[in-house]
Amino acid sequence: MTLPAHPFGTEITTTTILDQMAAANGWEDRYRTVIQLGKKLPALPEEFKQDQLKVSGCESQVWLAHQQDGEVFHFAADSDARIVRGLITLVLAAYEGKTAEQIRQFDIDGYFDGLGLMAHLSPSRGNGLKAIVEQIKTLAG
Repeated sequence: MTLPAHPFGTEITTTTILDQMAAANGWEDRYRTVIQLGKKLPALPEEFKQDQLKVSGCESQVWLAHQQDGEVFHFAADSDARIVRGLITLVLAAYEGKTAEQIRQFDIDGYFDGLGLMAHLSPSRGNGLKAIVEQIKTLAG
């Protein structure tokens, strides 16, 4: 099974997302930006929506699939919630196409701080976002 291609980590990077968030006017504008990013995430094919690919710790259903090409990791994910699809794109922009070493060294907390979102997310959404990050770090070893 081949993962669906997406623009996160290649065309849409952490830098472009940070720039979009910096240009946003307030929390509602950032929220809209996250939802718009989520619309650019292709749906995960049904064959990937398996229980063993579900991320535990998320209030919504979240599936995370990965493939390794040499030392490089590729990720695809989906959720049944619009805002969570958007949050997934923020994580994929950080980790898609990176090596295990790059994944370990990326300052995800600094990135999230720069986005200015965490203070506005419900505790369950924030915990779900962290669960996705932890799953990726575990996959990358």
